[in-house]
Amino acid sequence: MQATAYTYDSQTRSGSVLLDDGTPLPFDAAAFDAGGLLLLRPGQRVRIDVTGEGDDRHIALITLQTL
Repeated sequence: MQATAYTYDSQTRSGSVLLDDGTPLPFDAAAFDAGGLLLLRPGQRVRIDVTGEGDDRHIALITLQTL
């Protein structure tokens, strides 16, 4: 799934993305670390792996979108 980086806190390595429908979805340090990223800037396109459904959705991995 693709999304756009919305917020990122380098101290906690957590933040949020906006799904393509505009829905915000938070991610934690575990998801950030799983993707091997060093930094994330708002506006970057990212690929996310999401587990769960509805209110139980959770980002398990976030990484940069590549072609």
